[in-house]
Amino acid sequence: MTTDTTRVELDAVVVGAGFSGMYMLYRLRDVLGLSARVFEAGDEVGGTWYWNRYPGARCDSESYLYCFSFDKGLAQEWTWSGKYPEQPEILRYLSHVADRFDLRRDIQFETRVTAAHFREDLDRWEIETDQGDRVLARYFITGVGCISAGQMPRIEGLDRFEGEWHHTGSWPHEGVDFAGKRVGVIGTGSSGVQAIPVIARQAGHLTVFQRTPQYTIPARHGTVTPEFLDEVKGRYDEIFEKTRWSRGGTPYDEAERSALDFDDDERRRIYEAAWEEGGFRFLLTTFGDITFDRRANDTAAEFIRSKIRETVDDPETAETLMPRDHPFASKRALIDTNYYETYNRDNVDLVDIRHAPIEEITPTGIRTREGEYELDVIVFATGYDGMTGAFNRMDIRGRGGQALREKWAEGPKAYLGLSPAGFPNMFMITGPGSPSVLSNMPPTIEQHVEFVSDFVAYMVEHGIELAEADLEAETEWVDHVNETASRTLYMLADSWYLGANIPGKPRVFMPYAGGLDVYRTKCNEVAEAGYEGYVLHAREPVAAG
Repeated sequence: MTTDTTRVELDAVVVGAGFSGMYMLYRLRDVLGLSARVFEAGDEVGGTWYWNRYPGARCDSESYLYCFSFDKGLAQEWTWSGKYPEQPEILRYLSHVADRFDLRRDIQFETRVTAAHFREDLDRWEIETDQGDRVLARYFITGVGCISAGQMPRIEGLDRFEGEWHHTGSWPHEGVDFAGKRVGVIGTGSSGVQAIPVIARQAGHLTVFQRTPQYTIPARHGTVTPEFLDEVKGRYDEIFEKTRWSRGGTPYDEAERSALDFDDDERRRIYEAAWEEGGFRFLLTTFGDITFDRRANDTAAEFIRSKIRETVDDPETAETLMPRDHPFASKRALIDTNYYETYNRDNVDLVDIRHAPIEEITPTGIRTREGEYELDVIVFATGYDGMTGAFNRMDIRGRGGQALREKWAEGPKAYLGLSPAGFPNMFMITGPGSPSVLSNMPPTIEQHVEFVSDFVAYMVEHGIELAEADLEAETEWVDHVNETASRTLYMLADSWYLGANIPGKPRVFMPYAGGLDVYRTKCNEVAEAGYEGYVLHAREPVAAG
């Protein structure tokens, strides 16, 4: 980085204009009165919902929960259209939020942060962008999202493919015309499960290339009425409060009973009722030991496999679709609309690439070990470099020039999932080591943003120049995150939670599995103890707590 100090100076720079960046800007500017700028790579607000425009893109949290709670007027004036919000509707909602709070005037669009270095001579962060901006800021805050860095598999021959190809995480804004075309979809994770039924209805023929079968629960999108959504508004105070202090960021009454305390018939009756209701209630409200007791989990897994047998007409296809190598919900739990039913269509084929791997992309399609498939369009539903990918695409350096990617070479480390030791005044919204993707994101984001903004207010009030995580506190928190994960079934799957989808990435469980409620309590205790676990630098360094 240049040493020229004649550049813009701000109190804070925020990276990303999704839920996290927008609320962070509001708190910094409108609540604390600080100067702040958000840098956003897209040309509009939206974050992950700006980029993920693939067919069928929809949130898997219920719409009345997938929204901000910090402003009562905002909650009352917005009405969702159904049970789950689709991508265009979420984008309209976030645009409405930006308008309502006049956020765009402090967001610089079509600008990607390339570097952020902590200048020890100035006690400031020096940020550079691909547009030539150079900014000095007291606080450097990231709202880059947990699954914003798309992962393309390394398959030989893609550059020779004569058709068109797209990744679900960077979908053309004008859409893709599949009418009458031969389409191949690689991947059956969340985006694949959502896109495949929609593409199948449009394409001449669809070939799905599946490596790992998925457990997926029907969404039952049509089961919520406008009257219900209106009625919710009268209970929002109660709903939001219950959500804030829940394990998963929802107001559901989560089950505490054990699946092992019921006989087969009664247990199946409970599963059937939850299956008909749809969505994550199946995971959260049936039995409380599904996520940590393998015997209990096996009952849920076998129930879902029985539903695949009932739904898919061809027994061989049904068997190929059945997950057996990992527990239910040890990978990201999925919900769907007509996913299994899609394999009953005459224009859909399923290819098992675990047993017949893709060997190359040819000019006219895909060749596996057992055959060739001619295609006009290839869709890569191959997921993301989760949790750390977006950070590694920036050159972030802390004290002594230490690169964040080097600090994280053996796995991400950050106190509370918010602050890496050695990186003063840097805060990560939903960073690795926080509940993030294991919870409903908006209430989790609000908790993070409010903790950070309250911390900044405390620093301003007490004349504190810098705050950085204590190395010992960071180590203890990372150990706690790992120990908590070890008590669950998450460790029994090769998932992106562990970085298993990225060649060479260290296998470390990255989200915090202890629950949003436990995490919120911990953060409150940290704040009440004068931000224990942080070293606070005023004119003379003082250790907090």
